[in-house]
Amino acid sequence: MTIHKEGYTSIALTVLLIFIMNALAHYYLPNQTVIKWIIYCFSLAIFIIVVQFFRHPTRQTTVNVEHVICPADGKVVVIEETEETEYFKGRRLQISVFMSPINVHVNRNPISGIVKYFKYHPGKYLVAWDPKSSTDNERTTVVVEDSNGIEILFRQIAGALARRIVCYVKEGDHVEQGEQFGFIKFGSRVDVYLPIGTEVKVNLGDIVKGGVTVLADISNPS
Repeated sequence: MTIHKEGYTSIALTVLLIFIMNALAHYYLPNQTVIKWIIYCFSLAIFIIVVQFFRHPTRQTTVNVEHVICPADGKVVVIEETEETEYFKGRRLQISVFMSPINVHVNRNPISGIVKYFKYHPGKYLVAWDPKSSTDNERTTVVVEDSNGIEILFRQIAGALARRIVCYVKEGDHVEQGEQFGFIKFGSRVDVYLPIGTEVKVNLGDIVKGGVTVLADISNPS
């Protein structure tokens, strides 16, 4: 377990804030022992919460060209056929994973292949479970084509808390299944769009792990 590089600045600012808050408590409340200890305990809780947001566990992905691996830790909240209007402009099977603030926030490539499309969209910060968040919120869209010519679209979506999405890939990059492609600060949601007829390996409400859980089998989409 390590700390993700996206957390260095946030953790440093948190430590600075805690130092100032505790110094003020020590200086202005010299005889208020109970209140000072409440502030100290509160400061420790804040530090632990912020650090856990940016944890980066080591994951071993079993690479398989027939599998779509989950791109994020969280809970499966959508499995449905829908109209994908940005890239495919047609019907696709959507699987969405909601990332709560207590989940790992690293995002991982669901398949290996070549990045055929990438676009960042500024937008709103609706709650992640709002159906309009897929089209109205700040988001990035990535399409990867695998060695069999199958294209998978995955989308990072900001939420009410997540105000910064980071994506490390660009068009033309070769990506490996299970490797990190981005990070969403403080949670939110990742959508994956698959060919109609893809065999889904998860159910609504399942708790999934990025880089580990198999979302779907794309060996024989109809």
